[in-house]
Amino acid sequence: MKFSEIKDMTLVELAAKSRDLRQEMFNLRLQQASAQLEKPARLRVLRRDVARMETRISQLRNKAA
Repeated sequence: MKFSEIKDMTLVELAAKSRDLRQEMFNLRLQQASAQLEKPARLRVLRRDVARMETRISQLRNKAA
């Protein structure tokens, strides 16, 4: 997910999407622990997407304060 796509989302949408990505990352980590993970690079992509979401959330919160 690119930052330009994240930029247009509201705070509520960002929080929901971040929660979904964290859940997916958790599931992939479980698969990795049981040696069933097919795409290990997906973990890196998810981690970076979550970081982008959290960055945008903090920007919106600082702007509102």
